[in-house]
Parts: sequence; C-alpha cells; structure tokens
Amino acid sequence: MNKPVRRVALFSGLLVLSLLVRSTWLQFAQADDLANNEHNRRVKINTYAQPRGDIIVGGDPVTGSTETTGSDLKYKRTYKDGPMYSSVTGYSSQIYAGSRLEYVYDKFLTGTDDRLFFQRTADMLSGKKPKGGDVVTTIDPKAQKAAYRALSKYKGAAVAIEPTTGKILAMVSTPSYDPSVFSGESTKDQKAWQKLEKDPDKPLSDRAIKELYPAGSTFKILTAAAALDHGLYTDINAPTDSPYPWNLPDTVTPMKNENESAPCRNASLKVAMQYSCNNVFAKIAAELGQDKMRETAEKFGFDKELFMPVSVTKSVYPDKLNRPQTALTGIGQGSLAATPFQIAMMTAALANDGKLMKPYLVDKLRAPDLSTVEQHKPEEMSQAVSPETAKKVQEMMEFTAKEGTGKSALIDGVTVGGKTGTAQHGVNNSKIPYAWFVSYAKQADGSPVAVAVFIDPEGSGVDREDVSGGGLAGPIAKKIMQAVLTK
Repeated sequence: MNKPVRRVALFSGLLVLSLLVRSTWLQFAQADDLANNEHNRRVKINTYAQPRGDIIVGGDPVTGSTETTGSDLKYKRTYKDGPMYSSVTGYSSQIYAGSRLEYVYDKFLTGTDDRLFFQRTADMLSGKKPKGGDVVTTIDPKAQKAAYRALSKYKGAAVAIEPTTGKILAMVSTPSYDPSVFSGESTKDQKAWQKLEKDPDKPLSDRAIKELYPAGSTFKILTAAAALDHGLYTDINAPTDSPYPWNLPDTVTPMKNENESAPCRNASLKVAMQYSCNNVFAKIAAELGQDKMRETAEKFGFDKELFMPVSVTKSVYPDKLNRPQTALTGIGQGSLAATPFQIAMMTAALANDGKLMKPYLVDKLRAPDLSTVEQHKPEEMSQAVSPETAKKVQEMMEFTAKEGTGKSALIDGVTVGGKTGTAQHGVNNSKIPYAWFVSYAKQADGSPVAVAVFIDPEGSGVDREDVSGGGLAGPIAKKIMQAVLTK
C-alpha cells in the first residue's frame, strides 16, 4: 500500500473509531441527561402518551386525564374541585411542568417509577395499555371542604393535623387557582397562567407551606412551654414577676398590652394566656434568653428543613439577637417568622402531650392493580417538651378557650384548647394586622385534630379595629375541627 492510501485508510479508521466512541458516550454516559432534557420532545410525548395515575382523597380521585386534540401530547391532566385541592395536588402542566404531589410523585403517576417495573413488564407482555400508580393522601375531604369554604373570602391559609400520628387532614391556601386551566399547551393555557402570575392576590403562592409570617400571639403557647420546661416557672396559677408598665430590656420602649385594663401586672401564666399579656411573655423570653428560646423552638420544628413529602419553607427563630429583640420573639414578633404549617405543628405537639409526630400527606402509594407499593408509618420527630409541661399548656389553652379570647372555637361536648393572635403587618404596622388562631379538640383517647388558621385581611373589607384572631380566624378553626369530629 502506497503512502497516500495508507494515510487515507488511517484517517478513515480514526473517523470510525471517533464515531463509535461518540455513539457509546451518547448511549451510556449521556443517556439519562438526554432522556430527561427539557428540549427532548420525545420525553414529553412519552410522558403524556397515557393517562396519569390519580391523587386520591377520601377514597375518591380528585384528578383525572382527558384526551387532547391537535397535539402529539395525547393526554392532559384534569382536576375535580381544583381550587379546593390545589395546595395538596399542585399542578401538572404540559408547559409549566408540575408542583406539590404532582411533581414529587411524577414518575410514579406516569408509571415510570422503578417500583412499578414488574407491573409495567406484566402490562407489556399482556398487551395492556400502561398506566401510572395512584397517590393516596391523608386529607379528610370534609375538613378540607370546611377550611376552603370558610377561608374563601380572605387571603389566608389553614392547616389541620392529627396530633397522634402526624396525618395532615386539611391544607388550604386562598385565594386559590384551578390547575385544569393551564394543564395543556395551547395559547389559552398560556394566557390562563399569565393571568394568574399577574394577579396581585398571588393565587399561585401557597400561603400554607411556602410563605413566612410573624406568628403573633399564637407563639405565646411555645413561650409558655419554654418557661415551664426550663424551670423559669412551675406553677401556672402562681403570680409571675411581670411588672406593668414594663420596658423592653436596655430601652425606654414600653411593652404595651392590647387591653390596657387587663389584669396583666404580675399575672399568672394562666391569666396571662387568657388575656394574652404581652408584658408577661416578652419578659419570659428576655429572661430565658435567645439560646433557650431557640432550643425549644427548634424542638417544635423551627429552623429545620421539612419534607412531608412536599417541601415546606423553613420557619425561622432568628440568631444573633440582642435582649430587646429576644423579648419580642416571646410574643411572636420581631424577626421571628413562621409558616401556618409550622404553627399547626407546634399546636399539634402540645396537644399530643409534647410529642411532635412527623407530619405526612401521603398515606400510601398504590399500583395500577390497586396493590400497595408503599405504606407510610407514623414517625416521631421529637419530644418537644415534657408531657407535664404540655399538659400545663393544655390547661392554659383550654382555660383561654372557655374564659378568654378563644371562645369562638368552643364546641359543645368537646374539650377545646385555643389561642388567638394578631401580628403586625407592614412598616411600623402600617397595614391591617394579620389574624391567627390555633386550637385543638380533645377527647377521652387524645386529640384527633389540631388546627392553625392564618388570615391576611388586607383588601377583604374588614376594618382595622375589627381584626382579631378570635373574631376572624376562630370560627374557621371551629368549622374545621367540627368536620373532623363528625364521622
């Protein structure tokens, strides 16, 4: 072979070798990346080639799938009572991907999850059309409906938890949206999404688990628990060392009470809870100090990432506080910030004798043949405070419901504990304050439900002087608890 031909042959061999290396690299090293690339149309076609599995509430699906026309994406998602369940289901959109359970369990719902391999193989061999698995939630449809209807005229959120297990019974954010209106990829779907994004009331923002707010006076139940658990006080009926007027430490700023005529001077913890005495709880936080307050808050779930399995924004007990800032956290103000979900967790732990169960939204995963693939088991998250401390806080909350600001949540024949809250909103409290209410119902065998309700009255037509946790949020908490109790 002459020299030029040898060079051509060598060059051609190198080209073939490079093609083999490249094809091997594409088939093996880059296979997953290419298969999951957002610009790979085949991925989308395969994803929407068959109906998705369903999200189940109370034994019935609240989702569905319908055939599309004029598109290579054969099926799109539909929702039953979409606005009521959007905080739970999230959305599955051919353009905007997914959120909440639709996102977390996307592979399971589409049938591509490894846990469905044998089912998928059996269907292929038998000629059956492939189908995704179902996600069975813990949501109580009566409680969810009660929460959504009662909150519908406000911007707000409500969360209900079963304290003894951690089951999430209701989770609502208002105003809400219908995921069906943008589940396709038409121009109409795009316009519906853009309209929601531009809405000043932010219906796409999940106030229950994604937004942080000052907790206001609902946080006083944690402050009381910290005082008892750290031994600052032991007798909830004994006077506290709480002068009134009282200035924030190292300042000349007086800590005022909403009701100036309330018996808050040296009030017992029980009376201080009844009248929501700022001077008592702010002074407790100042005396305990930020480290002990933070330690207790973190046992209730603050400063921790939480997945249930949807991610929840981390609630914050701030660090590097000075003494007056620490005092403000005792009444749920300052830089302390929490989701309504976290406040419900805090209430549930106290109702469960101090034991915080890890909240969960999914009871089980179900294969297309209705067999159980995965069953959730309740899991203890922490012993937030001692049972003795929790029972004392329960006594205080039950007294507050009977004789104090929590009367709006009382239910005949049921023991109810409650605590109201209002929280400053805007610079120097320039906007209408937020309204809060936390409560639990208790029966002989424990507490079946704990609730947190949050309301932002801005734009609802409620006058500033009419804003109170008991007046606005308390009746909503009562309706949710009644829905759970009525079986």
